[in-house]
Amino acid sequence: MIYQEGYVYHIKDEYFEKVRDSNLMQNKEGGTYRPTFYCLRDNKTSLLWMVPLSSRVEKFKAIHDKQVAKYGKCLTIVLGEFDGKEAAFLLQNMFPIRDYYLDHIHTRNNNPVPVKHSIHREVTTHMKKIRQLHSRGKKVVFPDIDRLEQIMLAEVKDNAAE
Repeated sequence: MIYQEGYVYHIKDEYFEKVRDSNLMQNKEGGTYRPTFYCLRDNKTSLLWMVPLSSRVEKFKAIHDKQVAKYGKCLTIVLGEFDGKEAAFLLQNMFPIRDYYLDHIHTRNNNPVPVKHSIHREVTTHMKKIRQLHSRGKKVVFPDIDRLEQIMLAEVKDNAAE
């Protein structure tokens, strides 16, 4: 699967089986490809950082608004529209993968559905800030992203050696 910036993807079950992190939002049972994930390339490592989307906007809007009231902003949840519906982009649940684990791009009537540029910009900005906070030891993301990144980088290294 060739990654294109600005789109939402579905991930192979194989990824979740490999990394076994209970804090990841996994594919739903019964073969449906949910949740969907917005992804951004890390140019330093070549890994893709996946941001789950949720349609449970009211739940995450309450969390978002509580964070804004307390801190003046919320970095971990971006509220916006995707595919004609309200959505919550959950940076609090982001994690790294290799391109290999992308299953397919999200489509509507066989056409890839882009993320609005304003949402892309906000997610990108917040992700950079979250990763900076994380590098300073702040716990702002639920999955163990250090462990997941090491697993993916080891795979990249192993594949390069083959």
